Amino acid sequence: MMAIAIGTGLAVERFRQDAIESGREGLQSAVLLLARHFDRQFEDFSVLQKSIVAELEGHTFDSPDVFRSEMATLAVHEVLRAKTSGLADVAGANVFDSNGVLINSSQRWPVADVRISDRGYFNKLKKNPELLEEVEVVAGRFSPAKAIVFARRISGPHGEFLGVVSRAIAPDVLEGFFASAGLGPQASVAMHHRDGQLLARFPHAEALIGENFRKGPPEQQAVFERQFVATRLSSPVDGRDRLIASRMLTSEPLVVVATKTLDSTLATWRSQTRFFIAVAAASILLIVITLYLIFRLMTRRLSIEKQRLDTAINNMTQGLLLFDAAKRLIVCNRRYIEMYGLSPDVVKPGCSFRDVIRHRQETGSFTGDLDAYCNEVLHDIGRSKNAIVETSDGRLIEISNEPVASGGWLATHEDVTERIRAEEQIAHLAHYDALTDLPNRVLMRGHLEQRVAELAQGKPFAILYVDIDEFKGVNDSFGHEIGDELLRHVAARLRGCVGPQDLVARLGGDEFAIVKAETRDRGQLTTLAEQILQSLRNPAQCKGQEIPIEASIGIVVAPDDGRNVEELLKNADLAMYAAKSDGRRTYRFYVPELDARQKTRRQMEIDLRQALAREQLEIHYQPLVDLATDTVAGCEALLRWYHPERGMISPADFIPVAEDTGLINEIGDWVLKRACAEAAGWPGHIRLAVNVSPVQFRTKTLALRVATALRDSGLAPDRLELEITEAVLIRDDDEALVILHQLRALGVRIALDDFGTGYSSLSYLRRFPFDKIKIDRSFVSDIGDAEGSSMIVQAVVNMASACRMSTTAEGVETEMQREILRGLGCSEMQGYLFSPAVPASKLQQLLLSKASDAA
Repeated sequence: MMAIAIGTGLAVERFRQDAIESGREGLQSAVLLLARHFDRQFEDFSVLQKSIVAELEGHTFDSPDVFRSEMATLAVHEVLRAKTSGLADVAGANVFDSNGVLINSSQRWPVADVRISDRGYFNKLKKNPELLEEVEVVAGRFSPAKAIVFARRISGPHGEFLGVVSRAIAPDVLEGFFASAGLGPQASVAMHHRDGQLLARFPHAEALIGENFRKGPPEQQAVFERQFVATRLSSPVDGRDRLIASRMLTSEPLVVVATKTLDSTLATWRSQTRFFIAVAAASILLIVITLYLIFRLMTRRLSIEKQRLDTAINNMTQGLLLFDAAKRLIVCNRRYIEMYGLSPDVVKPGCSFRDVIRHRQETGSFTGDLDAYCNEVLHDIGRSKNAIVETSDGRLIEISNEPVASGGWLATHEDVTERIRAEEQIAHLAHYDALTDLPNRVLMRGHLEQRVAELAQGKPFAILYVDIDEFKGVNDSFGHEIGDELLRHVAARLRGCVGPQDLVARLGGDEFAIVKAETRDRGQLTTLAEQILQSLRNPAQCKGQEIPIEASIGIVVAPDDGRNVEELLKNADLAMYAAKSDGRRTYRFYVPELDARQKTRRQMEIDLRQALAREQLEIHYQPLVDLATDTVAGCEALLRWYHPERGMISPADFIPVAEDTGLINEIGDWVLKRACAEAAGWPGHIRLAVNVSPVQFRTKTLALRVATALRDSGLAPDRLELEITEAVLIRDDDEALVILHQLRALGVRIALDDFGTGYSSLSYLRRFPFDKIKIDRSFVSDIGDAEGSSMIVQAVVNMASACRMSTTAEGVETEMQREILRGLGCSEMQGYLFSPAVPASKLQQLLLSKASDAA
């Protein structure tokens, strides 16, 4: 309670100081704003006076009489009136001669008879040549109203006094602006001359205007001596204790002073103080009442706490026993009795630890040696100990013994059967694949590390990397549910191909691995690989769908192909990709050359990226000749790459790399745009043929890219012919057909390239109306032989004709081949007989030359 009283007193005093400081800051801000305002206003005011004086002093006056005669003219009046127009709150400019007689005015002409020789400011300016301006509040000549006069000296060419220019402002003009400051009740704003004379004040005090306030205590004098003052003093006006802030103007010898009574400043503080005192008193009263109630309830709480403790102990999920230093039972909860099916009449406070265990033995929940168990527990009383035991009914009980300060111990018994089983399940999931229940990559690595450690004991082993071919197509075509079912079939078949000492693992996705123990016999491993491929080839029944399975297998033997896990896994991966590169559906052993092949392939990828960035790729064009007219009907764009170090690189080498890495999309866009731009300059009857990779179809934006290339180049759509292979349709023919129809909608021609080399060409011709079929060169090379391919070519030509498609024979190199093809009805030919592929720079010359020969 004393702390509350002291704290309240300190807070009240702090709030009082804060209120005074806040009031002082408010006054400081107010005088700062007022000073800035009047600095700007009086600066404009002063500039006007200075301009008038400068203009008057610009004339040469030989004497004050000459000045008087030349200034007392209508022309000077008009000048003064023009300069002072627009300033309604300020009296006009008046010009007085050296005797204080008004000789001209901006307000009226002719001027009235007015003299100011008795004014203090006039005499100060007249007597002091160094004094250029003076400000003074004076009473009016014809009314009791007072005015603040701003007078400026007019000097002759030799410094002689010629007169003054004056302007006046009524104090109520300034006081009206002071009122807008909004400092609140019991506040005042005033403007003084630096000599202490009061010029204007709000609230208005007529009797004080003109009075000098420079006299007084040092705090009051400081107002007229220092640039800025913020203090507290007793007001010379009403004698009240006030906060005061003042600031001198920079352009005039004036001071803005704002004050506020301490009483009004502390008004809010007083209301807060009353509130805090009331709160403190209420708090003290509340504490007294609370202490009384606490004291009253303590006795009741003690009995309730004991009851709650008993309830908590008896409702614990753990069985609890507390023994004293004499091994006697102090506390036993209900859960312990129920956990072991004991009698509360036997297991109760006062019985010994041995009696408890003996009762458990009698009821069947303890089957061990009574003496040995009791001796073991009592021997370890002084330290913590945990153990998990299994009961006769298969439950797992965790027993924790903790020593207590009195010499006894606290024992808790918890049934952890479900937790242990869950932890075992989690551990299983961490090392086994959830879909196939095969060991996962983590478990396989641990197994491999153990196998690698056993290499020193002369125990070799092998790893078979198994990757399912075209598994993505299964997911895309039939859905992931059937794909998952297929993976479970694969796992089961792989288990059936190996022995119990071998490990089968799923590495993720469609990748599996087999660790074959204690073998380096390549013949045995070959037999195993062929057995796996044969087992997988049998179609799997997956939710009513019959799915064929093919795989590629890479094989490494330890220690021949590596002596650590990383090296073995890397080499197995290389061998598996070698199997895929060699046509899939097969197996390959790792050989050191695969490393070199991988490095060469990687270097080619790097070089290909640089070639694309450095524009080292170029397009050659091979003409397509109309067999009926022997004229060029079109040109096929063929990509060429001349490597600065390795020379010309075959497309058969770098196109697969581009397709595997995804570069084919960027390269394909470049070829399409460049070829269309160059073809736009060819004769209008010559078409452009561009090959399209299956990878480009997978982006699903091929039609948009073709449309962009046509738009940018200006090439007519019917002059562009896109050549696709059956691989486009085999992978996902429904999706490919959608894209083909999009291209057809653009007006582009579609040709089926390498016709006859696939296995389902006829079905494609039925599903999509191609514009052209290109007969592969393998059918043309032996067309002149007795048992050659002429019948196959004839059949293709007849079939294309029936479908209203044209045909182009590739690889024509002899006159005999051309004549046979012409006789069979083939539409076009392409080959070295007419011309190899040539750069764009030579194509125009070739076209002109062949056109001339044809003519």
